[in-house]
Amino acid sequence: MGIAGLVTEVGGLMTHGAVIAREYGLPAVVGVPGATRLIPDGHHIRVHGTDGHIELLPTPERADGIDT
Repeated sequence: MGIAGLVTEVGGLMTHGAVIAREYGLPAVVGVPGATRLIPDGHHIRVHGTDGHIELLPTPERADGIDT
């Protein structure tokens, strides 16, 4: 499984991550303070690279009633 977008806590438009994201046509939002604290591991997000914001998506419930 690959990545569909990039979010970083530090950096700017000319950092390595942003340049690579541009090369591969991936949306990127860089310089998001506290991103690793605010986005739980495994949580699905939507990266709005053009607008520069991130959307936390609702956690889908599994058929067995356990949240993922």
